[in-house]
Amino acid sequence: MLTSKELRQKYLDFFASKGHAIIPSASLVPDNDPTVLFTTAGMHPLVPYLMGQKHPSGSRLVNVQKCIRTQDIDEVGDNRHDTFFEMLGNWSLGDYFKKEAIEWSWEFLTSSKWLNIDKKKLAVTVFTGDNDAPRDDESAGIWKSFGVPEERIGYLPKKNNWWGPAGQTGPCGPDTEMFYWKGATDLPPAGSNPATDEDNWLEIWNDVFMQYNKKADGTFEPLKQQNVDTGMGLERTLVVLNGLSDVFQIDTFWPLIQKIQDISGREYVESKDVTKSMRIVADHLRTATMIMGDDAHIAPSNVERGYIVRRLIRRAVRRGRLLGIKENFCDQIASEIIALFGTVYPELTRNKDFVTTEMAREESKFRNTIEQGLKELNKLIEKKIKEMESAFAVRWPPKDPIAKSNYTINAVTPQEAFDLYQSHGFPLELINEELAGYGLFIDAIEFDREFKKHQELSRTGAEQKFAGGLADHSEISTKYHTATHLLHAALQRVLGPHAMQRGSNITQERMRFDFAHPEKMTSEQVKQAEDMVNAAIQKDYPVSWQEMSFEEAKEKGAIGLFEDKYQARVKVYTVGDTSQKAFADPTSPTYSREVCGGPHVEHTGTIGHFKIVKEEAVAAGIRRIKAIVE
Repeated sequence: MLTSKELRQKYLDFFASKGHAIIPSASLVPDNDPTVLFTTAGMHPLVPYLMGQKHPSGSRLVNVQKCIRTQDIDEVGDNRHDTFFEMLGNWSLGDYFKKEAIEWSWEFLTSSKWLNIDKKKLAVTVFTGDNDAPRDDESAGIWKSFGVPEERIGYLPKKNNWWGPAGQTGPCGPDTEMFYWKGATDLPPAGSNPATDEDNWLEIWNDVFMQYNKKADGTFEPLKQQNVDTGMGLERTLVVLNGLSDVFQIDTFWPLIQKIQDISGREYVESKDVTKSMRIVADHLRTATMIMGDDAHIAPSNVERGYIVRRLIRRAVRRGRLLGIKENFCDQIASEIIALFGTVYPELTRNKDFVTTEMAREESKFRNTIEQGLKELNKLIEKKIKEMESAFAVRWPPKDPIAKSNYTINAVTPQEAFDLYQSHGFPLELINEELAGYGLFIDAIEFDREFKKHQELSRTGAEQKFAGGLADHSEISTKYHTATHLLHAALQRVLGPHAMQRGSNITQERMRFDFAHPEKMTSEQVKQAEDMVNAAIQKDYPVSWQEMSFEEAKEKGAIGLFEDKYQARVKVYTVGDTSQKAFADPTSPTYSREVCGGPHVEHTGTIGHFKIVKEEAVAAGIRRIKAIVE
């Protein structure tokens, strides 16, 4: 079995043999980018050098970089998501470019001296091109020259094969990615590549060709210095090379799982719930330890990075409780983590006392408040169950998750949720975890607004919250706003009428749309919704509005968000034919009818091409789609 230590050393040795200077990992707290909380990629600390500044170690660099990404925190618990990871990376600062980068990637992956991966189990993707940059035929040609057949090369758009910038602005460019076959058959079938058979290929390496700089206005300009940034995720690669199906079985995770087993007296494979809880504990405390063990000395708090640490620790404590752990245990896991990583990242050993002391203090603080909070939450749950049983004449909760979603619109008010948070330190996700088992949930968007009223949201977060989710009435924002109506209608057709909007947020660069749905959308459902929106755009439906009573709006099939907020008379926007009832037929010329304050485009054809960038969880029963129009 290849260990993490061996893989790190092989990578460093290989690129050192190609003239690269080995540099240490930078801090997890970026010192040159105020737009992000943590170092999210290996290239992040090198941005000044990628922009042209001379690096003291030269123009060829290699290292293992500590990284953190928390955007998928609600996905942790499956077999592959983690919030802290190590990125193996090498860089060319105006030195070599595509040919050498691709050649060395292929050599390291397939040479018997290095990783010795079967060439027949590898495939690649390249950028297919758009208005910002042309198709990357150069990279495709280089891959072919090294023996990669055409059928194993996939051409994908910017959301797949474009990297950066790490923050809102900075160096970026097309990339080429390498994938390992993970399908049921020993070898991939003819014609299979990540563009045609996404589910059966696992990305293991990414070569980014930094040719552009993204400016604050969203436009791209060529970089004077062309750079290469390549990255291989250590954890994912260990899973592949060791034939594992679970990232938590690698040697930087499994000892933590074993420690959690010892403390809890439970078995990792005992049940799905136990497995998930152990994974969350291991991941969250590993990440919290790495943040706190950094020389920036970040302690749990209610703001910015400290809030992330607090959230991680408290989620771990909550999962520990579900495993039956009644006493403090987080500092024990932290000590195990430091033992695993201390020789690789010496700062962890230097800061061990700080980490264990602060972690134990935070856990004790949370345990002192959680018991009273649970009592209050259980009282609220009992109250809500009685209300739901009375209102819907059903025994609560219904077994059918779709029926459950239909019944539970705003079952727990944001004010009730905020009172629990303010009085007992219950973050929203912990409240939702308790409520989810009873078919109850809190509206995440409204909770944030309640939070904002008490001035405990960060200034940066508050600046992104606008009435109706719309930042301004500019042309692009108006297009995005109309696109939310098209998406709302598409989701109800694809997923069902329970997929009601739970909020939206629009900026000049993208739209964000939250909706009720009990599970992750499949890739087919995402594509179906995207295609449906684009079909409505291509049909160039007229967009019109009428003022009417709220009851009349409902009779006409109009849908709306947070119904209790509407006045006696409302504006109703219709996309398509105003004479028919909306949603009577998926092919109806009345595509959408929704209660809204506007503004909207006059014809859908002016919106442009609609693209879903991401579908993710927000809270129990609430999903989020991020999309752009081009």
